[in-house]
Amino acid sequence: MNKDKKLIPSLPSGFEDRWGKKILLKKKLLKAIERNFIKFGADALETPSFEVSENIGTFLSEDQDNAISDVFSFRDGDKNITLRYDLSSPLARFVAQNNQELPSIYKRYAIQNVFRNEKPGNARFREFTQADFDIIGNADPSQANVELCNLVSSTLLDCGLKSGQFSINVSNRKIIQGLINDLNIPEEKQLKVIRAIDKLDKPGFGLKGVEDLLKKERKDSSGAVTKGANLNDEQASKILNFLKIKDLKELKNNLKNQLSQEGIKELEDFFEILAMGPYKDQVETNFTIVRGLAYYDGFIIETNLNFEVTNNKGKKVDIGSICSGGAYAKLISRFKGVDVPGTGISFGVDRLLFAMMQFDEISMEQQKPVMVCVMDRKYLKNYYEILNILRENNINSEIFLDSKKNLGKQLTLANKRELPVAIICGENEFNDKTITIKNLQGQKGENSKTIPKEKLIDEVKKII
Repeated sequence: MNKDKKLIPSLPSGFEDRWGKKILLKKKLLKAIERNFIKFGADALETPSFEVSENIGTFLSEDQDNAISDVFSFRDGDKNITLRYDLSSPLARFVAQNNQELPSIYKRYAIQNVFRNEKPGNARFREFTQADFDIIGNADPSQANVELCNLVSSTLLDCGLKSGQFSINVSNRKIIQGLINDLNIPEEKQLKVIRAIDKLDKPGFGLKGVEDLLKKERKDSSGAVTKGANLNDEQASKILNFLKIKDLKELKNNLKNQLSQEGIKELEDFFEILAMGPYKDQVETNFTIVRGLAYYDGFIIETNLNFEVTNNKGKKVDIGSICSGGAYAKLISRFKGVDVPGTGISFGVDRLLFAMMQFDEISMEQQKPVMVCVMDRKYLKNYYEILNILRENNINSEIFLDSKKNLGKQLTLANKRELPVAIICGENEFNDKTITIKNLQGQKGENSKTIPKEKLIDEVKKII
């Protein structure tokens, strides 16, 4: 390497270091999420970061001519392997591989990183943490889907959000699929139609943007062109009229085909059971959500925040859904050859983290360490004795690691790190079997006291 050439400390686009307040808050969210997953009866599952490419599928891809454009894939001997882009595809492979050992209704949760080779943006990363909860097997669909919504509400409230700060939107994929069938839209165009509808609420789209994607093409503000589904005017018009309907009863009167009616009935059954629990007011219908992933075939859910989110420049941004999912049957049948019903949700943990960093009032439990100062190296054994007593009593603590630094510099470091307490002992304290403790967050002139050694733990706990 050229000695004159200095490396530039930087990250690839779409990746992020997290530290300080952000990592503390993320750990708090993960703790709340896992606590609720367990409370709702799920068992933990961990799968590898890589899957065989043909097993993981191409559900994510927007470009069917380049089906692996949105994932990170590598050649591994005679196979291609792919970094997982979600936790659902690995779950399907796991269930198919271990179905004989699993219960007939299998509830699992997984909290792991996923990877997507897509354009990064506000709260959109190429590596991020997902937290999934799924129910696999012949459960009553309405009961299973109600469990998902109850879980989402319980979890977000536990994370620190208030009930008015989020809404759970639900629909059923069969409703729009029935309309698509009625309009005789060819199968090869159907996923494009679904994905066009899914973009309705995204910035810069709206009904006009969806209409462009349903027809020939859409040109965005940068001039980039996205090919549309090439529907005729009548087909596009009927889909756009459907997107304007807000009421379940109105929908029932307007869509008469059997599949749409089946989806509507499933929603009615869902709301009947939802009313038996404590979170019915958090859930509302939104027939414009369809979920862009191809494997959803019934109930679908998206959870959105009801407060403004800004980026690091103070600009308002739309971060999209923080928890989404739905029902699927074909995901596992790719392996087993028979449909195995499943339903699940996925929290975008880093997206939720991005939003909740807006709140200064979110409290995070962190006991910063007590600092044992080193005033004279010849007393090092005594300092370590104090350190051991603190740690044996489950008090986070550390000893200053450079005895050459004077006390002032040691306290400067402790204050910079906002540590709560410094232990300051010299020859007098050791001779008298006392300890001087300094409350670093206390008022000057009143923040130091010398105490008998046996009172150390009690006095430190009063401060921290």
